[in-house]
Amino acid sequence: MKLVNPVSDATKELREVILAALGRAVANNELSNEPIPAFNIEIPADKNNGDFATNVAMVSARAFKLPPRKIAEIIANAMVLEGTSFERVEVAGPGFINVFLSRSWFSNVVSSIDENKDDYGKTSYGENKKVLVEFVSANPTGPMHIGNARGGAIGDGLASVLDWAGYDVKREFYVNDAGNQINKFAISLETRYLQLYLNDIEMPEDAYQGEDIINHAKAFAAIHGDKFVDVSSEERKDALVAYALPLNIKGLHDDLLKYRIEYDNWFLESTLHKNDEVSKVVALLKEKGHTYESEGATWFKATEFGADKDFVLVRSNGVPTYVVPDIAYHYNKLVTRGFDKAIDVLGADHHGYVPRLKAALQALDIDPSRLDVVLMQMVRLVRGSEIIKASKRSGKAITLVTLLDEVPIDAARFHFNLREANSHFDFDLDLAVEQSSQNPVYYVQYAHARICSILLNLGAEGITPKAAKECNLDLLNAAEEVELIRHLSIFPNEIIEASKSYDPPRITRYAIDLATLFHKFYNACRVKSDDKELMYARLALCMAVKTTIKNVLTLLKIDAPTSM
Repeated sequence: MKLVNPVSDATKELREVILAALGRAVANNELSNEPIPAFNIEIPADKNNGDFATNVAMVSARAFKLPPRKIAEIIANAMVLEGTSFERVEVAGPGFINVFLSRSWFSNVVSSIDENKDDYGKTSYGENKKVLVEFVSANPTGPMHIGNARGGAIGDGLASVLDWAGYDVKREFYVNDAGNQINKFAISLETRYLQLYLNDIEMPEDAYQGEDIINHAKAFAAIHGDKFVDVSSEERKDALVAYALPLNIKGLHDDLLKYRIEYDNWFLESTLHKNDEVSKVVALLKEKGHTYESEGATWFKATEFGADKDFVLVRSNGVPTYVVPDIAYHYNKLVTRGFDKAIDVLGADHHGYVPRLKAALQALDIDPSRLDVVLMQMVRLVRGSEIIKASKRSGKAITLVTLLDEVPIDAARFHFNLREANSHFDFDLDLAVEQSSQNPVYYVQYAHARICSILLNLGAEGITPKAAKECNLDLLNAAEEVELIRHLSIFPNEIIEASKSYDPPRITRYAIDLATLFHKFYNACRVKSDDKELMYARLALCMAVKTTIKNVLTLLKIDAPTSM
């Protein structure tokens, strides 16, 4: 089955029609035989100016040595629209050519959706290029916070958008199971464990103070008792981390699975050390002459590759800095595993880190444009005008788990995808659970449920939808019907544009607009009718809307309820 993109297909067809018209005009000696400059075909904001508009006459004025308006008139007169998706053409202003779609094109949109069904919206734009989306990657030393909840929804939504746009997408969680945070985790666990058996053991101020550390220590002691009190600190910490860290990682896995996020791979930072990939990138940078020694430390000449300053790779004590495993990790993504593109969804506090990483990749002869970073701003939880910092149930900071105890998963995933990642976002807890048109996810789901209700009621009377191609869809010419079909037609293009800009919230906005247009159609155009042809045409349109809403919600891993 051929994937359809009604707007893109019409744009390509119009370009061919224009080029054919130019050819005729040259053959008739109305225009000189000159190379045609690149021209644009756009969708006007005002539909009075056509469904498409082109500036071909404007950009060709110098080549043809004629006024743009005269060129536009010549091209318009030479355009053959019979047998195409277009019914008429107008010349406007100083030389714009406005083109209007035929009634049959709108009918074909509805038929195409019926034929494509669950695949409507998918395109081959990405050409199956391999893309790795890394997101959340929360510190495994504690529970996930609200920022991770937003990052999870945006990252998973982005991966889905890219998949629908035709990329070969993999999702990955990078587990920081090495380095300073694991040392700090070990010290915290060790202290809590020793406090169970020894007096005067104080918790370091910079240690992890959470109750989860206490619980791990108690559970470890329940298994091993005081066996590890009298061993070396290193042995004790190794044993505690070996016990607690897998439990934390499993907890992250289970919590994200509850949030409907499944990763293709959980990549452990420790493997980079075990496989000598960390030391390898340092050796490569040295070999290429991009490092220097100062005060016993190895520095990277980052300023030679656009960074604001050079930075240390290996400290004077021989220990690599935190950025080296990250360089090795991205080398692994782009070279070892051969992904065409790596996309990281990171907190906004990483903005200074990105140029450093890209500089290192460039020094390793990797095109830095193969790494893209989506920087995500902070999220606040609010109720009305009140900022919420703790769970009502536990009185503690709200984590992903406590959020999902209070807010439906559908609402969390939809609301976190309402705003672009680079914008600050207030998550309204009351709005997220409200069952009204003010709640955007409820509003969209209600449109789907309303169509299911229409089908159920008509089915009780023995009326079931026909295949769209069997209906007289040309009858769908009311303003509300045309506007609704036009919006349905742009869904594949919205997927492509969202994939280009890494903006899954574009799809939630599309869904809200689609629901609005459907409710407008429903209020203006009665589906059940004595005019059987019109009724079946409108049923086909309802089915197209139902399919498209379901596809949007499926993409976002949100339920499409049949009743509400």
